Amino acid sequence: MQLLHIDSSIMGAQSVSRQLTASAVARMKETTPGLAVVYRDLAAAPIPHLSPALQFAKLKTLHEMGVLHGDIGAMVAAAVQGGARVNPAAQAEYATTNVVLDEFLAADIIVLGAPMYNFGIPSQLKAWIDCLAAPGKTFKYGATGVEGLAGGKKVIIASSRGGVYSASSPMAFMEHQESFLKSFFGFIGITDITIVRAEGINMGPEQRQSALDAALAEVALLKAA
Repeated sequence: MQLLHIDSSIMGAQSVSRQLTASAVARMKETTPGLAVVYRDLAAAPIPHLSPALQFAKLKTLHEMGVLHGDIGAMVAAAVQGGARVNPAAQAEYATTNVVLDEFLAADIIVLGAPMYNFGIPSQLKAWIDCLAAPGKTFKYGATGVEGLAGGKKVIIASSRGGVYSASSPMAFMEHQESFLKSFFGFIGITDITIVRAEGINMGPEQRQSALDAALAEVALLKAA
């Protein structure tokens, strides 16, 4: 089996989500003999964010694969016929996004560090997510709607939050972090999603430690299957 370990926090050694992912990976290795681990740090080595040039490189490739249809397919076909070309920098960025996608597709387990920044996920994590939104590889549209193609994977999300945004909190309506990730992974067919959460970590040292200890206790009970 293969595990993909993703960190996205910019807080380095002070990061709670990084402590949780490290512990979760150690737990998975302990309970899964022979587990191979691939690591990617999105803060230290950011993924290219979407841009017009990168998007055209992606769409042109999808057009050539025959998986692009409708108005967007027609638009790309017209641009190509009109002589539009992919510039070398965008081609290199697109190659990077393909490596990211291949890492994800090869993984059986994904351990994902996802701190809440300004009520959502970090932009560097969103750039990673954008790499995974690949028509024909992680999802497709059919006569009955969308079909996720990435089922069978297990996703463990290490969630950290400065405040309290869980369902019982009056701030719950401002939570667009875990809900976004669950929606996206569900869209591409993944239903085995576990969230280990430490929240209120900016509400004083005692609350921070209490939240971290409780989350680590949950991690200690994780199983690969």
